[in-house]
Amino acid sequence: MTTSSETVGDLLRGWRQRRRFSQMDLAGDAEISTRHLSFVESGRASPSREMLLRLAEPLAIPLRERNRLLLAGGYAPAHDERPLDAADMVAARAAVEAVLEGHKPFPALAVDHHWNMVAANAALTALLSGVSPRLLVPPVNVLRLSLDPEGLAPLIVNLAEWRHHLLTRLRTEADASGDRALDALLVDLRALPFTAGGKSSRPVNRIAVPLVLSHPKTGETLSLLSTTTVFGTATDITLAELTLECFYPADDATRAILLGRTGEEI
Repeated sequence: MTTSSETVGDLLRGWRQRRRFSQMDLAGDAEISTRHLSFVESGRASPSREMLLRLAEPLAIPLRERNRLLLAGGYAPAHDERPLDAADMVAARAAVEAVLEGHKPFPALAVDHHWNMVAANAALTALLSGVSPRLLVPPVNVLRLSLDPEGLAPLIVNLAEWRHHLLTRLRTEADASGDRALDALLVDLRALPFTAGGKSSRPVNRIAVPLVLSHPKTGETLSLLSTTTVFGTATDITLAELTLECFYPADDATRAILLGRTGEEI
């Protein structure tokens, strides 16, 4: 959403500085003169719709923000934002469901750009049995769900490590996207009561930060690695902002526990 005082030049300059591009860098990537780019940023030249889209590409401006740039320039948005249950999103929705269901008996979920849960498989939802009902009222923010003392936090064995991982990732995403809602979420999460507790899980040759979780029903320890999947060619905002988080066993013991049950029994 643009404001009346928001100009194309202000937005472009902000994204260029965020990406640490000089005017010469951006002008070279967009195949225009540095002088012309300077005129656009200062408001002395009015760029065409095509020029704005060309400048947005090397800056990797998110689709939502590209629409904002176009509106500031007086042009119609280039990217639609359909709900995932829209008729023409059937193929995308089916792909999400196939990934989540096919990942069982391992946990998996889909989140939007603010880390609100869009969908999850039974293996994931079963791990939430001890979570406070207030945290499960839609929209369910999975970062808050993880770090709130009434959420999964008491069950996370390596809470200090996992908390640092999530907050660092959120900080990186907020910086890259320019999304003020992510900045606000980061402030809220940092303010949550936090006691490290538990034992540390730091194998010498570990390849990634695991989520080490005590099962809410059985007390068994699950060590999980996460992977992230996005729709790399999306032109719809909803789809471009959707992320699938899939968890895999980080050790043989966890694999044996999860493979020994169906997703509904975990």
